[in-house]
Amino acid sequence: MWDGLKWMFLIIGTTIGAGYASGREIWEFFGHESRLAIFLFSILFSICCYTILNVSYTYKTSNYSEVLSKLLGPWLAKSYDVIIIFYLFTTTGIMISGGGAALEYFQVPFFIGIFFMCLLLMFVAVRGVHGLTGLNSLLMPILIVSLGSTLLFYFWTNLDIVLYTSWTEQRNWPAAITFTSLNLLPLVAVLSAAGKEMKSKTEIFVASIGSAFILGGMSFLYNESLVISAEDIMLYEIPLFAIMQDYPHIITAFMAILLWAAIFTTAASGLFGLSSRLQSVTSLPLWLLSLLLLCSMLPMTSFGFSRLISVLYPLYGFLNLYLLIVVLLHPLFINKKH
Repeated sequence: MWDGLKWMFLIIGTTIGAGYASGREIWEFFGHESRLAIFLFSILFSICCYTILNVSYTYKTSNYSEVLSKLLGPWLAKSYDVIIIFYLFTTTGIMISGGGAALEYFQVPFFIGIFFMCLLLMFVAVRGVHGLTGLNSLLMPILIVSLGSTLLFYFWTNLDIVLYTSWTEQRNWPAAITFTSLNLLPLVAVLSAAGKEMKSKTEIFVASIGSAFILGGMSFLYNESLVISAEDIMLYEIPLFAIMQDYPHIITAFMAILLWAAIFTTAASGLFGLSSRLQSVTSLPLWLLSLLLLCSMLPMTSFGFSRLISVLYPLYGFLNLYLLIVVLLHPLFINKKH
């Protein structure tokens, strides 16, 4: 059970990155009339996690290219391999930039914040999958409880507004497909190396159902809270602060620290997925490969955080639609084969 929870926190840590925790990703895909979409997302997400972990566990894969080959075949796998490499590279670079920007809230110079984040990323990358799961097992419970409590408090104090809104008009349900499709990339990249560490399929069920339940519930709370504060969201690059505009400064500062932690876990997951993939085709030691990747990502720090999410995330969601269909149908074909 504990090992299953460990993988569950890894899934949540991979998904609840800077885009999700800040609210920008939720608002970009969901918003008004999205309750059915969030429910469907929870179901689709659980199936995707189960399929990826099951393939990784069955074939004891060490990186995502092996999982892609089992799911798509060798030729299509190469195309998605390129997409995932580009995705991991761009998002990790932007998260490093976001980490530096988040520390500016505490008067830390931008470049010092970037250097500090790269230093910590190197430490986690060298420790491999154990360092990543250990990091997420430590940070994710704190982030989930804190973010969940903040959203639940705001949701409860505005419950009359929530109950007043219509539950029958749910025209945004297709967003469940594109949002799941977007989150498929980091899941494949990170969970593909988990199979050889698993001891039983019980871990797969615990991780898949648990992560979908928690993410679905948090997404519902987050989206409803953002809908309530929709008029103020345009004033903030980070929508979460539109919800917290009347909160005490110390609580806002604490959530800023948690946002930095979410940015860091996203960057760590991306760097791990990228380095584990490239290590299979190079003879470089992990620490040197991670260092070279971090140095090559530094120019990405000039791009804006909100620009990445509004432009690249929907694009990645669209490119992943075929992979999503294959992942969802894979358990049916496996059962038919056996």
